[in-house]
Amino acid sequence: MRAVIQRVSRASVTINQIVKAEIKQGLLVLVGIEESDNSTDVDWMCSKIAKLRIFDDNQGVMNLSIMDISGEVLLISQFTLLAKTKKGNRPSYIQAANPEIAIPIYNEFNKKLRLEIGKEIKTGEFGANMQIELVNDGPVTILIDTKNKE
Repeated sequence: MRAVIQRVSRASVTINQIVKAEIKQGLLVLVGIEESDNSTDVDWMCSKIAKLRIFDDNQGVMNLSIMDISGEVLLISQFTLLAKTKKGNRPSYIQAANPEIAIPIYNEFNKKLRLEIGKEIKTGEFGANMQIELVNDGPVTILIDTKNKE
């Protein structure tokens, strides 16, 4: 499981010219799910995201988590995060989980992240063509991969 976490001052997801979800200050989380991912990966990733201290404290130091600032989260599924580009110019997505595997894991991720931060998670729509707008605050962008825990 791979996630790109962006600290945002605002973000939204639009599907078919309709804004499905939007947030103010918080995190935009793009998540790619692999065939080999399981509940252990979900638990670890959700805990890491909830506790990630990337928001400024009173001294301007990144020392606060999403929970500390009562921020919002926009969660977007994005299989292209798992692209392999080693050979040729056309990315391979062979490691990305099929929808039968990915959708239940994505739903579990949403539920567990909601429990971790104690707040509703806004989402896109799995498999939809989505337009994401965001204002990256900082900019702060973090890449986390459950295959690189150590």
